[in-house]
Amino acid sequence: MEEKPGPLRLTGFAALQLLMFPLVLVTVVFVVLGGVLTVVTVGIPILLAALPSLHWITDRHRSMAAQTLGHDVPANRLPSTGQPLFTRLQTWARDPMTWRELTWALVIVPVGFILSLLTVLLLLVVVTGAFWWYGAPHIMRLRAMLDRALLSRGHTGQLEQRVVDLTVSRADTVDHSAAELRRIERDLHDGAQARLVALGMTLGMADDLFARDPEAARKLVTEARDTTGAALGDLRSVVRGIHPPVLADRGLAGAVQALALDMAVPVEVTTDLAGRPPAPVESAVYFAIAECLANIGKHAAAANGWVELRWTDGRLHAVVGDDGRGGADVNAGTGMRGVMRRLAAFDGTMRVSSPAGGPTLITLEVPCALSLPRTTPSSGTA
Repeated sequence: MEEKPGPLRLTGFAALQLLMFPLVLVTVVFVVLGGVLTVVTVGIPILLAALPSLHWITDRHRSMAAQTLGHDVPANRLPSTGQPLFTRLQTWARDPMTWRELTWALVIVPVGFILSLLTVLLLLVVVTGAFWWYGAPHIMRLRAMLDRALLSRGHTGQLEQRVVDLTVSRADTVDHSAAELRRIERDLHDGAQARLVALGMTLGMADDLFARDPEAARKLVTEARDTTGAALGDLRSVVRGIHPPVLADRGLAGAVQALALDMAVPVEVTTDLAGRPPAPVESAVYFAIAECLANIGKHAAAANGWVELRWTDGRLHAVVGDDGRGGADVNAGTGMRGVMRRLAAFDGTMRVSSPAGGPTLITLEVPCALSLPRTTPSSGTA
């Protein structure tokens, strides 16, 4: 977070909170009224307008509290964007944060208003100037702590949510691993194994023909040699699907640049990594970027693409973008959901911004440490 604000800026926060106070009252009244009238459906449009207004108000107060305290005050609401009407209402109703925000609004009416008003009055009354200078930060910090306590999950709530997230991600990872094992088994069975069986049969026939038809036997041996090369190619393909050799040899930056070279559209790769992530993280991010680039080639109709890799504040960041048609939907296919599952196994996240008409930006973040420096900052267009 940036440097904590001084008394004057904190007083500005207090003044803004006072100005928003009537809006808080009106919004709470409409939320309660809409909730009561929902039984006769009249309250549904009221809730659809009042609850987003309450979210907006509380988000503004979260922002002021975060700046006052010097650290984030996250909302941690259940996702509801894009949901059907009644599903969205059900999500809001079972979201603990909705009830926390209503509780906050009721507490802010008597307590928060008094604290904000006191801060402003200390500035306006000339004889209390010294008290204002020293007292405003303490009063507003108390107000911000009250906002944080009500507008974000407590430590117990965060731990409970963390357990839920880990349980879901672990189940997804187990399912994904089982699917990967089935894919590898299928690829080996349909590819290398079938070729090796054919190889054995060809060599057997050649062995039978050597005594009476050496020329035919030599042709079969030549055919067996070709089959051996094809089987080796199948095995290399399977290995690339598990852990690409280029990733082990050149690291994440080099492997992504190799992906970009295979793209039909120009893709600029910019990297700023002072080392290499752990191998499992490196592999997960590599395959996630590969899926994003594949989507650019198949769906985006883009003229240009780009990939940015950097490591800051203990997190590996990868941004994949294109100037195509936009409109990417995470739920439209299995590829992007697979990316989310890969990253979730390492407590990673994926954000998608893809308005109609573009550009599309996919941001991947995974917490990790870097090993000894092997990769230097670079930039290039493939």
